[in-house]
Amino acid sequence: MEIKEPAKVAYMFPGQGAQYVGMAKSLYDNHEIARQTINRADEVLGFSLSKLMFEGPEKELTQTRNCQVAIMVASTAALKVHLTQKSEFTPEFALGLSLGEYTALIAANSMLFQDAVKLTRKRGEYMEEASEKNPGGMVSIIGLGYDTVREIANESGAEVANLNSPGQIVLSGTAESIKKAADIASKKGAKRAIFLKVSGAFHSSLMAEAGHRLAKDLENVAVVAPKIPIVSNVTANSTSNPEDIKQNLIDQVSTTTHWEESILRISRNGVKTFLEIGPGNVLKGLLKRIDPNLTCHSIPA
Repeated sequence: MEIKEPAKVAYMFPGQGAQYVGMAKSLYDNHEIARQTINRADEVLGFSLSKLMFEGPEKELTQTRNCQVAIMVASTAALKVHLTQKSEFTPEFALGLSLGEYTALIAANSMLFQDAVKLTRKRGEYMEEASEKNPGGMVSIIGLGYDTVREIANESGAEVANLNSPGQIVLSGTAESIKKAADIASKKGAKRAIFLKVSGAFHSSLMAEAGHRLAKDLENVAVVAPKIPIVSNVTANSTSNPEDIKQNLIDQVSTTTHWEESILRISRNGVKTFLEIGPGNVLKGLLKRIDPNLTCHSIPA
């Protein structure tokens, strides 16, 4: 990957769904810093997350309690390797899609890696348990504008979960509400309504209890002012206030993620080059739909 200075660069980190069996195995085998990072996660958790990441089984890796921490650890390993090779780079901003915000905080020296390991494991457990208590799902509406999708949400009882990119908005809620939303969307001319393979109604009020439980854990975690501005999913704005950062992490579990606006805010600050650091390439696809003039380079895990 060649990025010529003085390009302004932003880091972006993936969220749930980016996991795959074998992720970060090549980093682990070829880079001491990645080995140290992943082994440290195993120590903190008290079980072999690395074995699950490298060997699966896929069904177990995909469980919310496992995949969230696994994606964060793999992304951090990729980040650490990148920093050893491109230590002169100072990004203008960092952001992460939902779960990815924890890796962004690590990149900005705002949160310790071991704390992020504990928190993302707990976050996954809490969201999984909230899903069992308040069952639901998510549906991606393709080809309709925000105002129309907001009307669909109001009519169906679903909630706007993810504003990902133009013409791709995800709704979340009970099985009944998202089925109704898909039916209404079809009548209003949506190109498609895709039911997502997730275990619950993430980024909706059905996850509120998970946020409350996470808040108690965050009380005991040190968060400091980031060295790099972090653009929050919740506000699509940056803050250096540690208490605001914590509150955003709490709110993020049960409210809308504003990914499109977050990318546009960074772009308006003169950043046209983004590095997608971690497993998968979902963010690259979203970036191109948000603004085809933006450039994305992948730092894979």
